[in-house]
Amino acid sequence: MSAEIIRLADVRMRRGGGQAVPPIAIAPVSASETPPRFHFWSGASGKRYVHTVYSLFDCPPIEDANYILVRRADSATRAVLAIGRLFNQCAMLNLAEIRHHASALGADEVHVHLLAASSQEAQAVEADLITAQFTSGPQSA
Repeated sequence: MSAEIIRLADVRMRRGGGQAVPPIAIAPVSASETPPRFHFWSGASGKRYVHTVYSLFDCPPIEDANYILVRRADSATRAVLAIGRLFNQCAMLNLAEIRHHASALGADEVHVHLLAASSQEAQAVEADLITAQFTSGPQSA
């Protein structure tokens, strides 16, 4: 896979016949339209775990991490569809696994917890969150 960096100013110059073309106006997005970047999920132990929130398509390749697949009904309602851990040493394989699992469940967000210091701690975080979310009802903070 390769990437190319395109300077938009150069493209505008070429399209405008060498003349500077004014930039396209973009409507600002209000704070209510953008989802929060972080979300805290509480485990059965009462411990809170910070997760970085990504849309399904904006999630980057990730190595070792815990994740929660979420479907958002609106800005305040989240439904947890799955909780898991990533095991592959290849970040791209982990991303493919997340996207495949999320699309099968109908998730539109991926919440990623990156702060587990070891695989044992990641397993404990996963168990704590699963217990809280699937046995005693949703408890997001």
